[in-house]
Amino acid sequence: MTTAPWRDPALPAAARVDDLLSRMTLEEKTAQLYGVWVGAASDGEGVAPHQHDMTADHDWDELITLGLGQLTRSFGTAPVDPALGAQALARAQRRITAAGRFGIPAVAHEECLAGFTAWQATAYPVPLAWGATFNPPLVEEMARRIGQDLRSAGVHQGLAPVLDVVRDPRWGRVEETVGEDPYLVGTIGAAYVRGLESAGVIATLKHFAGYASSAGARNLAPVRAGIRELADVTLPPFEMALREGGARSVMAAYNETDGVPASADPALLTELLREQWGFTGTVVADYFGIGFLQTLHRVAGSPAEAAHTALAAGIDVELPTVKCYGTPLVEAVRSGGIQEELVDRAARRVLLQKCELGLLDEDWTPEPAAARIDLDSPANRALARRVAEESVVLLDNPDGVLPLPPDARIAVVGPRAADALAMLGCYSFPSHVLTHHPEVPMGIEIPTVLEALRAELPDAKVTFAEGCGVLDPDPAGFEEAVARASEADVCLAVLGDRAGLFGRGTSGEGCDVTDLRLPGVQGDLLDALVATGVPVVLVLLTGRPYALGRWDGRLAAVVQAFFPGEEGGPAVVGVLSGRVNPSGRLPVSVPRVPGGQPWTYLQPPLGLAGEVSNLDPTPMYAFGHGRSYTSFAWDSVDAGEAEIGTDGSYDVSVTVRNTGERAGAEVVQLYLHDPVASVTRPDVRLIGYQRVELAAGEASRVTFRFHTDLSSFTDRSGRRVVEPGVLELRLAASSADVRHTVRLELAGPVRELGADRRLRCVTEVSAPE
Repeated sequence: MTTAPWRDPALPAAARVDDLLSRMTLEEKTAQLYGVWVGAASDGEGVAPHQHDMTADHDWDELITLGLGQLTRSFGTAPVDPALGAQALARAQRRITAAGRFGIPAVAHEECLAGFTAWQATAYPVPLAWGATFNPPLVEEMARRIGQDLRSAGVHQGLAPVLDVVRDPRWGRVEETVGEDPYLVGTIGAAYVRGLESAGVIATLKHFAGYASSAGARNLAPVRAGIRELADVTLPPFEMALREGGARSVMAAYNETDGVPASADPALLTELLREQWGFTGTVVADYFGIGFLQTLHRVAGSPAEAAHTALAAGIDVELPTVKCYGTPLVEAVRSGGIQEELVDRAARRVLLQKCELGLLDEDWTPEPAAARIDLDSPANRALARRVAEESVVLLDNPDGVLPLPPDARIAVVGPRAADALAMLGCYSFPSHVLTHHPEVPMGIEIPTVLEALRAELPDAKVTFAEGCGVLDPDPAGFEEAVARASEADVCLAVLGDRAGLFGRGTSGEGCDVTDLRLPGVQGDLLDALVATGVPVVLVLLTGRPYALGRWDGRLAAVVQAFFPGEEGGPAVVGVLSGRVNPSGRLPVSVPRVPGGQPWTYLQPPLGLAGEVSNLDPTPMYAFGHGRSYTSFAWDSVDAGEAEIGTDGSYDVSVTVRNTGERAGAEVVQLYLHDPVASVTRPDVRLIGYQRVELAAGEASRVTFRFHTDLSSFTDRSGRRVVEPGVLELRLAASSADVRHTVRLELAGPVRELGADRRLRCVTEVSAPE
């Protein structure tokens, strides 16, 4: 039997795909360009298109005779036992390969924002917590485990990470982001991509681009950012995740920028992404994003026009299900309204990726490798615990109330103290899906703060009162809460968010807020507790920062955790008890007043406090801030002045010594200050960081290898340039806590940079000299 060239793994992928495309009909090629939303039956007996209010009814058996590009969320639509779900997915793949002429399987994709979004899968901390760790290798390890779990279930593509940079913390999806700084987002995001891709899973960067810069912090609102904000804040994390992470897919964003929807923008999806950056993977639509060109953006008059616009811009795959890239596209090509070359271009990219995944090989099999699939293994839980522990931020502890004495009388108060969902973001399976299935158990163990505290401090006398609900305006529970606090040595006020979707929570997709007050009457509850005179430790479990200036100087301590996942309860309590020495640092600023927003630390001079306005936007806790139970000294700095060329480099070193009595981790941060430039620049911006773990009395030398590429920015003509002049490199413990400054003079001509510019500040940790 002669094997067709496209089946021959010895041939180059491009030759195989060219051969295959030459054999396919128009209908078969377009079938590779869309997904179908499926739901695995809980008994593992079958997979059928999932019903959704924006999906059309399809005859599954007829549809798959043409082949199929993608299967959408067979695990993430309804609760299904992982092993049975894998069997059902394999059965669907066998039906697809048996029905089509070429026997090509579909790419199965799932959400994996904070772990595999599937029933009984590990719920890791949300991306904002990843940012708080300032630990890319740890995030990479987590992503690798997530990828391994996805592959064990037959999934090929993960819709993560989110690389949007926070521009307004009122936006509901802040919890899904890594933070408000593009360098932090890029380095952490690239690490996640490396981990996922190392497991053989396609990482999908989203949302490309500008989605988080929405006007008024409203979900899917217009973006009015200028070219420099897009070039210098929005785009660098994507560039880093592609170049340093190796991501093989990009998701086009919902938003429009200055009147042009991202899904209809060839300058973004083709000229920048492919021609300048050299991306060769697939671009997928955000769910229903192509149809939205007609229904929401109104730049297309029909599904066929939407298909044409998106294809021409550079979107290869319609998700989550077929609407525009099916019959409307085929008919428009047949009538001459759309060039078939556009279909061929997208189909080639899709098939090349399937070839990379082995889906064109004759020996490919959909069967899961193991009969038993454990998506929440002890190793997963241990890693989830470590990420959670490193992400908890001790914001303040002025009088040393923390750690708590092991035999203390502790009143635990607040709506987040005894609710397992307080640990989870909106894309965790319990918050995302199980709310529609109240009869189904959680599927994973999630200790609450109250449960973890009682387990951690068995000799303590712990009482509890909820006080109020997350959003419930009724203060009827205040009286009991105040009574419990009055009887205690210390009160833990456990407050924060409830994740949800489209208004069904206080944080999450479509859960935007008008200001940054604590939700509901939680602020009033905190006032009542503080009025008792008992020391109050505020514990925040949130998806965004909230304004805390109202309680400045009135709290015994403040602990911030950003939806820390299934092991978040023990992690937070570990910080409270002292078992864990806190090392998290803020990936977003914490505001002082709820209306002094929108604000992030990346402000030019006019964005800072000054005499031109009575409003002071200075945050209460700066980006990068976090305290420890030990102390650190920074000395032996290579400080002073130096002159280098505009294409030069300079090493900045500092010795960090743990001067306390216990082990701890310091995060050394390097910021750039550009006193004079041809366009206004942020007063400071992060260009490097290094987490350093030190035993008591131990010291390490941290060296940042600064290159002038890291000082580049977009000038008035749209070029990325390095300009001559003075720069300051600031070694700091936060954006507002500068320890040492190095002054550099850049000499030489203005230098224009290309796509090969250096994106990362290389760091080294060594023994002190």
